[in-house]
Amino acid sequence: MCKHVLNAQVSIRAPCCKQWFDCAECHAEAQTHQLTKTTEMAFICKKCKKAFRKDMTTYEESDEYCPHCDNHYVLAAKTPQAVVGIEGDDARIDSRMLKDERVKGSAGRTILTAQDDDFSDILG
Repeated sequence: MCKHVLNAQVSIRAPCCKQWFDCAECHAEAQTHQLTKTTEMAFICKKCKKAFRKDMTTYEESDEYCPHCDNHYVLAAKTPQAVVGIEGDDARIDSRMLKDERVKGSAGRTILTAQDDDFSDILG
């Protein structure tokens, strides 16, 4: 899974090292060399798991779909953003706000701990 683009629909094969990545940032983090630019790109659809190639010089709107399963793989990228904040101190430093303060109740009788005379009215 790509941590840069949350809704990545395809993996892209890097022409320089012949390895598969979800985005250019993933390639930059994993490799020490620059990503080589190319006009023909190889993709793997994450929905049907099949590979296909696209010539980027003649790329059209109809090329935004997987040729095998018609999955629309060109979407506006959704990047991770902090949406909800926690009021209070950092939980990694002071975890008192995460502790469960409930008290365990006394153990009641269960069918496994019941005495024989408890069932006398049922058994007759």
